[in-house]
Amino acid sequence: MASPAPQSPAIEARDLRLTLGSGSAAVEILRGIDLTVAAGTTLALLGPSGSGKSSLMSVLTGLERATGGALDVAGADFTAMSEDGLARARRGRIGIVLQAFHLLPTMNAQENVATPMELAGVADAWERAAAELTAVGLGHRLGHYPAQLSGGEQQRVAIARALAPRPPLVFADEPTGNLDATTGAGIVELLFARRVETGATLIIITHDEALAARCDRIVTLADGRIAADTAAGPTGA
Repeated sequence: MASPAPQSPAIEARDLRLTLGSGSAAVEILRGIDLTVAAGTTLALLGPSGSGKSSLMSVLTGLERATGGALDVAGADFTAMSEDGLARARRGRIGIVLQAFHLLPTMNAQENVATPMELAGVADAWERAAAELTAVGLGHRLGHYPAQLSGGEQQRVAIARALAPRPPLVFADEPTGNLDATTGAGIVELLFARRVETGATLIIITHDEALAARCDRIVTLADGRIAADTAAGPTGA
């Protein structure tokens, strides 16, 4: 019986560079990043403020175009795309959870999760939104608006919104930064549990070494370069 074909990496970056500004005002933010992320794994991008973590996430998610190098994300060549092409490529491929929840205050929880999918043409957007909110423990809060939810509940809605389209790749940028320690710990547990259940590749951007140690692998950035790349604990440990 033939062996199954190896799965393509979720991310493959070679000599990835990002320069902002031009001429004498140019600032090199990313300085030649080589990074391959296996599908279905968890990876932490660790480093102090200014190390390039969030800039690298912006490039890897197509929110910012690289100024040099090669980048393949979930089977799409991001370096060959226009900004409109990157926006289209993100749909269905990438889910993003941010420190700021970015929920629309005039929409309830189900609307915040369903509307992006509906705009993307997902036929069962409302049913999937309800199912995902139930999976993160908010099945009883579908009709509540962000102002009626706690910070932890709002972040649960944001996680549901990121995971409901079932993207193969999920990014979480300081996902507990606006939460107290106890609530933040619960959100971390939920994020890892939902990642296991959905099979997504998870990349967490953080300065928290304890959170980073929960991932399969830790990539440490310093001054726009990879300073260290080490194996950590098993996913969900």
